[in-house]
Amino acid sequence: MLPLRSFRGVCAATGTSPAPVGRRERKKAATRRAIADAALRLFLERGYDEVGIREIADAADVSTTTLFKHFPVKEALVFDEEVDQETDLLAAVRHRPEGWSIPAALREHALTRRLAAADGDADFTAFLGLVASTPALRDYAQKMWLRHAAALAQVIAEESGLAAGDPICTAMAHFALEAPRAAYAHDDPREAITRAFDLLEHGWNTVARTTA
Repeated sequence: MLPLRSFRGVCAATGTSPAPVGRRERKKAATRRAIADAALRLFLERGYDEVGIREIADAADVSTTTLFKHFPVKEALVFDEEVDQETDLLAAVRHRPEGWSIPAALREHALTRRLAAADGDADFTAFLGLVASTPALRDYAQKMWLRHAAALAQVIAEESGLAAGDPICTAMAHFALEAPRAAYAHDDPREAITRAFDLLEHGWNTVARTTA
């Protein structure tokens, strides 16, 4: 998913998810992995819109019924580690380096987890290129990220000493998650993200001074 298994681990949480323990669970996990890997390989080779569900099922040696049991919609074949994604996002705030502000930590997360660097991992770069060039995947990815807004707002409140449910924390979470999407349309997405978070940093510092 943002991962990506092959690439999916790149954006996933820094920790490792527990391995399935039972034989049935291991078999289900292996089937899911085979389906997602086959889908991602075909998408990268030919383009998301050019690959059909039946082709993916055939490549993974499963029925289409089995495929849909694991992935209810086509977009989910690309994004399948949402729990790890949220863990990673929240850890970026909770475990930020000493002296870093919350906007600074979220900016670094956006630059390293949602945007490919020129000298970054080739697989991750290919994955993000697929998402960026496919409207259906861009929309799905953004909806997926925004599902973490409430959890992120809660952590922001905890880390800043503001009350749970403070609208400032809700706004910060939403803006931080939305900024990378807005940056895709710019010639230099990294600069666009950096400037967007500079704006968030300025506003956050103003709030911090008034609530101190």
